[in-house]
Amino acid sequence: MESEQAAVVVPPPAGHPRGVRIGAADVGRLEAATRAFRAVDYRYGGGSCRHAVQVLLSYAELMLLGAVPEKVVSRLCTAVADLHNLSGWASFDEGKPKAALAAFRRALELAGLAGNDELVANVRYRIGRLYLHHGAVEEAADQFERGQAACRDSSLLARAILSANLAWARAKRGDATAALALLHAARDEFAAAGPASAPWSAFFGETDLAAMIGTVHVELTQSSDVRFAGPAIDALTVAVNGYGPAMTRSRSLTQIWLATGHALAGDLDEAARIGAEAIEVAAGLRSERTRQRMSPLAAAAARHPGHAGARDLLDRIDRVRGAAGR
Repeated sequence: MESEQAAVVVPPPAGHPRGVRIGAADVGRLEAATRAFRAVDYRYGGGSCRHAVQVLLSYAELMLLGAVPEKVVSRLCTAVADLHNLSGWASFDEGKPKAALAAFRRALELAGLAGNDELVANVRYRIGRLYLHHGAVEEAADQFERGQAACRDSSLLARAILSANLAWARAKRGDATAALALLHAARDEFAAAGPASAPWSAFFGETDLAAMIGTVHVELTQSSDVRFAGPAIDALTVAVNGYGPAMTRSRSLTQIWLATGHALAGDLDEAARIGAEAIEVAAGLRSERTRQRMSPLAAAAARHPGHAGARDLLDRIDRVRGAAGR
């Protein structure tokens, strides 16, 4: 444990007094603040909390310089790592990938010092999602696989999250066999997992699993066979109906995929209706990622210039993106 305590020491700001005692109650307050900010991120988008999270991180890093009892060191490293993990996710959501990767790297470092394999796996999942969003599919798959290796002997829920996301990566490459096998594994792992005990994975319940199943099938509809649109629509409809107001961003992202599935299946009226709802929700979010996720929907709608609903949907997407750029 002495080596862990030495490893987390970083150069302090000029004039910072070392030796302030940090106890379990202090760590508990940091954990509570992270939970509160994570809830804000889910509901309003990363731009609504990123700055405040970074301010708190300045304080959290100073906690690592304090006099920390041996029994509290691992918990403190985990707490600060998870705050960096949240900072990376909020930065990603706000459209700042370089800042996100820097935060995720620090989260990995501290989670490793804490010996928290489940958190390491979660950070790898989030890095993979960033890569996947920006089209770096193989890099994303590598992160998901490294996350699987990290949590092989720990959390079944973490493994389910990673299997589902690796299925997404394989679907982007048009490998339906691998994608569907990974989805099957994710279902089995989720069914065998107990309730989420870690705050960073608590989001992944039945609704999010349905959203991932639908997402993978939409990707396969685009990359492999339009017959995957039916299962995609079924799963995404379940997910949209399952998300409450606490998960507003997830609901909007899922509605975007659902509208895309309908458009790919040729049901343009339903695509226009659901897409309009998704855009209305997205307009109230501080989430650049949500607006970027509209690109496949826009591409699907653009294939039907003669359909009034498709044209209106494209106009709506242009307006919400334009408003975000001002």
